[in-house]
Amino acid sequence: MTDAASPPRYEPIALSGESTVVAEFLPDPQDAAATGWQSEAELERALIRQLQAQAYEYLPITSEADLIANLRRQLERLNKVTLSDAEWGRFFATSIAGANDGILEKTARIQEDHVQVLKRDDGTAKNIALIDKANIHNNTLQVVNQYEVPGGEGGGARANRYDVTILVNGLPMVHVELKRRGVDIREAFNQINRYSRDSFWAGSGLFDYVQLFVISNGTLTKYYSNTVRDGHLAESRGKRSRQKTSNSFAFTSWWADAANRPITDLAGFARTFLAKHSILNILTRYCVFDVDRKLLVMRPYQIVAAERILQRIGTATNHRQLGTIAAGGYIWHTTGSGKTLTSFKAAQLARGLPTIDKVLFVVDRKDLDYQTMREYERFEKGAANSNTSTAVLQRQLEDPNARIIITTIQKLARFVVKNRKHPVYDQHVVVIFDECHRSQFGDMHSEITRVFRRYHLFGFTGTPIFAENSASGGNPLRRTTEQAFGDKLHTYTIVDAINDRNVLPFRIDYINTIKAGTAIRDKQVSAIDTERALLAPERIAQIVGYIREHFDQKTRRANTYRHDGKRLAGFNSLFATASIEAAKRYYLEFAAQQAALPAAQRLKVGLIYSFAANEDDEGGILGEEEFETEGLDQSSRDFLDAAIKDYNAHFGTSFDTSAEKFQNYYKDLSQRLKKRELDLVIVVNMFLTGFDATTLNTLWADKNLKAHGLIQAYSRTNRILNSVKTYGNIVSFRNLEQETNDALALFGNKDAKGIVLLKPYGEYYQEYQKRVDELLAGFPLGSAIIGETAQKAFIKLFGSILRLKNILVAFDDFAGNEILSERDFQDYQSLYLNLHAEFRAASGSDKEAINDDVVFEIELIKQVEINVDYILLLVERYLKKKGTGEDKEIRATIDRAVNSSPSLRNKKDLIEQFVDTVSTKARVDAQWQAFVAAKRAEELERIITEENLNAEATRAFIDSAFRDGSVPAAGTAITRILPPVSRFSKHNGHAAKKRTVLDRLAAFFERYFGLA
Repeated sequence: MTDAASPPRYEPIALSGESTVVAEFLPDPQDAAATGWQSEAELERALIRQLQAQAYEYLPITSEADLIANLRRQLERLNKVTLSDAEWGRFFATSIAGANDGILEKTARIQEDHVQVLKRDDGTAKNIALIDKANIHNNTLQVVNQYEVPGGEGGGARANRYDVTILVNGLPMVHVELKRRGVDIREAFNQINRYSRDSFWAGSGLFDYVQLFVISNGTLTKYYSNTVRDGHLAESRGKRSRQKTSNSFAFTSWWADAANRPITDLAGFARTFLAKHSILNILTRYCVFDVDRKLLVMRPYQIVAAERILQRIGTATNHRQLGTIAAGGYIWHTTGSGKTLTSFKAAQLARGLPTIDKVLFVVDRKDLDYQTMREYERFEKGAANSNTSTAVLQRQLEDPNARIIITTIQKLARFVVKNRKHPVYDQHVVVIFDECHRSQFGDMHSEITRVFRRYHLFGFTGTPIFAENSASGGNPLRRTTEQAFGDKLHTYTIVDAINDRNVLPFRIDYINTIKAGTAIRDKQVSAIDTERALLAPERIAQIVGYIREHFDQKTRRANTYRHDGKRLAGFNSLFATASIEAAKRYYLEFAAQQAALPAAQRLKVGLIYSFAANEDDEGGILGEEEFETEGLDQSSRDFLDAAIKDYNAHFGTSFDTSAEKFQNYYKDLSQRLKKRELDLVIVVNMFLTGFDATTLNTLWADKNLKAHGLIQAYSRTNRILNSVKTYGNIVSFRNLEQETNDALALFGNKDAKGIVLLKPYGEYYQEYQKRVDELLAGFPLGSAIIGETAQKAFIKLFGSILRLKNILVAFDDFAGNEILSERDFQDYQSLYLNLHAEFRAASGSDKEAINDDVVFEIELIKQVEINVDYILLLVERYLKKKGTGEDKEIRATIDRAVNSSPSLRNKKDLIEQFVDTVSTKARVDAQWQAFVAAKRAEELERIITEENLNAEATRAFIDSAFRDGSVPAAGTAITRILPPVSRFSKHNGHAAKKRTVLDRLAAFFERYFGLA
């Protein structure tokens, strides 16, 4: 019996002191009460007042000298040191403002090497921290506004005045660009792009330390990292990073509360995102500077998930719940939302907790093991100790220095079977499952949780198993995700992701009737419900015929874009089949229908499958295909070997179905899919989960899909790449409409269909028709567009037509209903490009730029490129008709084609000179090659002479650029071609010369790339 007088017993619990993301955001009523018109200056003053109320110090400085003096004071305060002038001069020149340091070097310093070594006057060394990451509130936050960069310094900086900048220990680390309410937020984005190009690097380049940018018009506010342009977009562009592209805005992010409600108003954003503990946590804990030198700043839902895992570790440890389901939980973040980054950061932070001995990152298939390994290596070199055998796994589990280990659940289960007793079972372990669907609910899961005694179990999934989509078999106590892993710690659904523009919506065609080509009979296919009829040769032939007929349309092969340093035409696709037998028949049918075609006209078709215990799962889970091909019947294995021989012949490889070579085949195939070197890969279940390729936009489906499996398969197509790719394309040869609606209701909500799926064709076409009518009425061809207001209206209207046409071209119904003739469209496109050139020229002049509020959809124009082959064809026709009168019309067609092509406009003078000098006595293409080679050599020699460059090194530099597809702005290659200039001359003449030479060589490269 308890003594009534004894005090109650309280169990301690652990909570993070300050959550980075607010649990629920409630707007301040005073913000809603403000109704008067607000100027940009008033918006700026209100932000500064708010930051001062949040304990920021306002610093009234406008010059670099003041900025540097303040930086010295703040670093001395942070490090409790007083520096002599000589010490400060050395430290500033070597550890803060090195002559050759740019954005990437300075970002690396903040993210990876924030403690620098100072050599003192007495010869001793002292560590100087630029930022305190262990105790974030030791850092000082200050705010400056209207900081001014004078023009003409640093080798060509343009005068600029920045809105609001947040200093951390005196270094500019967050920059806020404002526009007044009612103005497009993209104006602020474009202005930051201009600052990056014109002046952030000027003087000592301290503004290159900015890690995060915030853009706002008061009503809408977004944030993004400093390498949105310099990293992520350089990859898709293949050009120098300072140049803009129309898709860059897509990589900006909304801030939100923990329930995924966006906080868009500037006042609310400042109260949450710019709260001192939040912004310092984001800068010190929730950015990842990966091995590709991209700064990845986490989104709010990712931060919430990581922090809730850490909170659960703390509370479960203090409540003595280790080794129970209460010690863990699961994260429901939709496919494509960046689960690998979230789980990595959670693992990295958990590894840093003093009580944690090991973090195990567990995947359930070797293909995911390979992909996840690569992803982990992106984030932290050496963090992922992948293993190939249980012996290696055992060594790692016994190595105290191996803190994060990636393994598969199968290897971990084998280790447990072989080691009934092991010291690791008593260690404090965090186990994170990458995709926690049902493969972990079986005996292996049970065995692992039985032997480990002090564990936390966390699972990440985009498609949880609920009671509604669970199967009837197996352990009744472990059928759902919650039963297996514990509480749901955070949710971010496909509806949230599409609303935030983090993934693309889907467009679905249900092909009930195969539309007849010349060799295809019209035949209904979707109502046939027996497997025998589904495998009928006639039906297989019709579906392959449909895919071939519509392939270019669905995968946008008429559209070109830059990706990974190359110019690619369109996207690629997966073909999901119901069985190995179906996959084999489709592969043979593609080969038969393409046999008579020249190699260049054939689709490059791959095939992969292996043994799966359950090809169709009652709960909608896709069967797990392992790499053990021994489970295949002999005829299926022989067939796969033959298909791999075809692959070897095409790519010069040497794979087969033996264990190791088949794994390497999988890896090679996945990489070629990602690089868009394959057009279509036929699969059964492989690649339908856990595989990401941004170039993949279409899924052809002749397979019954539902629930988890349907969303997983569809989601292979909806990764964001550029403005050309606006949705994931699903072409289903079975009627999956009800299954699709049910899956969206299960994993989104009952209204998800209206958000996740594109609208019907008729709605887009009606809008397109309306816009074209406005164009024809307001801007008839032949009439000049006079005045800036009219020009901006035309740019906006034609841009909306380009965006609508970009969606409509994938609909079968659009062919023949384009309204504008091809010639009229070219003429309008020429007008649009002329205005683009004029606005760019205006923004390049000394006067204030006038194009911050104009968004040119140049990437959407580039997708339907006029190429040199087409021009040479016209030149041949021109020569044949010379002197007949028709030659003038052909010459006009050449001019029209060149004027409407973004890539050929800067080559117009070359093309005109060639047309004037071309002869009928030799082949046109041979004359063109000789002409281009001579002009290229002549122009390069002029640059070498005028810039006093090393001739041999410059020619080698340019040859490498043409081979690699871009001019490298970083590295030692550019330094070798420059004339001798002191790095320490006034205004840094070396940097100015390097910039000038790079600009000239980049312009030369753009002029001649793709011509030969």
